[in-house]
Amino acid sequence: MNRFFRIFFIGLFALLEVLPVGYCYNLEFPTTFKVIPVYTYQVLHTYPHDQTAFTEGLVFEDDVLYEGTGLYGHSNLRRVELETGKVLQTKELPNQYFGEGITIYKNNIIQLTWKSNLGLVYDKSNFELLQEFNYPTEGWGITYDGKYLLMSDGTSTLHFLDPETFEEIRQIEVYENDVPVTKINELEYVQGEIFANIWLTERIARINPLTGQVTGWIDLKGILSPEDCSEKVDVLNGIAYDAKNDRFLVTGKFWPKLFEIELIKDESNKNGSSWGK
Repeated sequence: MNRFFRIFFIGLFALLEVLPVGYCYNLEFPTTFKVIPVYTYQVLHTYPHDQTAFTEGLVFEDDVLYEGTGLYGHSNLRRVELETGKVLQTKELPNQYFGEGITIYKNNIIQLTWKSNLGLVYDKSNFELLQEFNYPTEGWGITYDGKYLLMSDGTSTLHFLDPETFEEIRQIEVYENDVPVTKINELEYVQGEIFANIWLTERIARINPLTGQVTGWIDLKGILSPEDCSEKVDVLNGIAYDAKNDRFLVTGKFWPKLFEIELIKDESNKNGSSWGK
């Protein structure tokens, strides 16, 4: 053994002698990845949807569907008859605002705007603008969990806001195992979970609101027929849950249809899912 290696090993043994018992376990890096279940769907009912609507927000309450749409110069809030797709009431946004997600809090509808850092509060019955509030990020999706407003901004962060003051109470980061999930868009709170459209994908994430961990993926690939896709359509976006009738509704930007679906666990996907695949 040459002099260099003799000095190296003497130093290594000396270090091991002074380390506390059990320290060697810190030198190991076991990584356990939880298998994330994937759900497919069965379409129960298909309803017409206004294909001029660039859907950014969707919410259902008391047998009424509310929709928020985007694009500069075309953004609005609307009340919609689910069975026919007929627009019953509309509130146009000023041309400088790009409408985003909506939710209901008490007797009000709250609507976000994309890059204006501005939230709008309307009377639910007549769509009268009651209040405005500000936030420092972009506005994408919003929902209400019974205590807080939950807001997405296109990143992996979800913001929890006081529904009365709009003060931010806390944040969570959304992960699938250790990988951040970004481009979180439209949100819906469903029986203790956050359901979130992921922009530019055909997937909805099911998120634990306490930990931010993704607990499941809903794969909606193929829900629009090739005939429907031949029209001008954009991405999947729009989740509404009818708690009264336990119904789950989805649609997309410029989609000609809105679907009531039932979730089915995909038993063929034994290895679960990995974000980005």
